[in-house]
Amino acid sequence: MSEPLRVVSIGGGHGLSALLEGLKKYTHADPRVDITAIVTVTDDGGSSGRLRREFDVLPPGDIRNCMVALSEDGALLSKLFQYRFKAGHGLKGHSFGNLFLTALTEITGDFPDAVRSSAEVLNIAGRIFPSTAANVSLEAMLDDGTVVRGESRISRSRRRIRQIRLLPHRVRPLRETLEAIERADLITFGPGSLFTSIIPNLLVSGVPKAIRHSRARKAYFVNLMTQPGETTNFSASDHVLAVHGHAGGKLFDSVVVSVSKISPALRRRYAEQNSAPIENDIGVLQEMGLEIIGADLVQKGRKVRHNPAAIARVAVELAMEARKRRS
Repeated sequence: MSEPLRVVSIGGGHGLSALLEGLKKYTHADPRVDITAIVTVTDDGGSSGRLRREFDVLPPGDIRNCMVALSEDGALLSKLFQYRFKAGHGLKGHSFGNLFLTALTEITGDFPDAVRSSAEVLNIAGRIFPSTAANVSLEAMLDDGTVVRGESRISRSRRRIRQIRLLPHRVRPLRETLEAIERADLITFGPGSLFTSIIPNLLVSGVPKAIRHSRARKAYFVNLMTQPGETTNFSASDHVLAVHGHAGGKLFDSVVVSVSKISPALRRRYAEQNSAPIENDIGVLQEMGLEIIGADLVQKGRKVRHNPAAIARVAVELAMEARKRRS
């Protein structure tokens, strides 16, 4: 292909980082992939939350993880960005990358500029944009009518979430985000926390409209396990319905599900944390007019995690098919 495949990946947390880590291998391969990550900025816990409260900056944690995922494997700088201080008054618990992004924001006066400069330092294989430059937080309404504010409190809630909102309600996306969506061959959503990593990006004004108008293929990567409280008892179709409900209508063309077998031992371990494999209710998804792509996506290990190479391979194949259709 004369031009690289353009993949825009929307989300946050470890799920998005896994996909980016896999896609990175294609930036100098055939087919070649051009990567843009659009990342949620609503985190208010841990190191990110502390920096947010003390310096009035956007939370750097998810951005930092994406940078490391797209940086050169084993590079000293990427290890440095992930280094977390184990002691020190005021330093304990902070990662160096979070402090670096915060310092650059103070110097440049602009968080997106700090992200761009940090990406140049790490020489990452792609571009990373916060979903908005506005200082936003999350608010959730639960099924009993209770309102919970703050991402960390929402993720700890044990009641079903009815609706997620941004505070303030109307915030604008970056111009570069809309341009990347318009030019994409494939737009991916997830894997990642449904209500605190994926949906917040779609609450930014203009983003769902831009996605619908884009000629790109849109694919949702379903999580492997339910998340205690946030998605307890959710099936694959429940995830899709939640996204479409918050985005004001249908967004996806395709849904990517894992057909991997999860061992009984792992199931028991996760059951102790009130987590279980997500039911892939294929029939319901097909009735919603969605194309289903099934693949062996689980990485072997003591935790149930997506295999970065496997999910990236699916994404590249979908992007290639989308390019052929467009041409």
